[in-house]
Amino acid sequence: MINIRKSTDRGHFNHGWLDTYHTFSFGNYNDPNHMGFSALRVINEDRVAPGQGFGMHPHRDMEIVTYVLEGALQHRDSMGHSEVLRPGEVQRMTAGTGILHSEFNPSKTDPVHLYQIWLLPRQRGATPSYEQKAFPVSVRANQMRLVASPDGRDGSTTIGQDAEIYATNLARNQSVLHELKPGRNAWVQVVRGDLSVNGKPLARGDAAALSGESRIELNTTSDAEALVFDLP
Repeated sequence: MINIRKSTDRGHFNHGWLDTYHTFSFGNYNDPNHMGFSALRVINEDRVAPGQGFGMHPHRDMEIVTYVLEGALQHRDSMGHSEVLRPGEVQRMTAGTGILHSEFNPSKTDPVHLYQIWLLPRQRGATPSYEQKAFPVSVRANQMRLVASPDGRDGSTTIGQDAEIYATNLARNQSVLHELKPGRNAWVQVVRGDLSVNGKPLARGDAAALSGESRIELNTTSDAEALVFDLP
């Protein structure tokens, strides 16, 4: 079964400094029919204006993954990390027993465009931790590159959930295939361009939730970029 989540059906708020789309209920957006999918709890697409951002705020018991499409994002946290996240990099933060962090657009001229993803942890009360790794387009081109996994294999970031996250950049008229083990679910989020998922057409910002499928097949008619989640 494949359910399509259209980009235009997401919650949308434009606060001036922040233009944001919420795939699932978040903040002032409350949709009982879209509270998450499997271990996924939040998928927010954010555009943050130059010199603006989110001040220091707390999180706990959540696996937080950030993926920048354009611009740069300055991260600071209560563990002492101060890093800049740029396109081609993946940031993973385990909030665990509690963490404070801020996210800021350091540019004076350019907005930052990003996806922030929250996954429910496999177990609560983990020790907070932080990780950031680069996955340039060359390792994602016309293939699914593992960028997050429970065991950190193949150089991926390590998340505290039985989930795998893949990033792919596909040229026009290309296809990639990912096999799903029995009982697994999947979510495909299109972040650029147009593609089809198992024959279902998706545009930029659209997503597909897959249950009871044995594989994920992506095909493109234009250059496209997507995040693929293999979930419990």
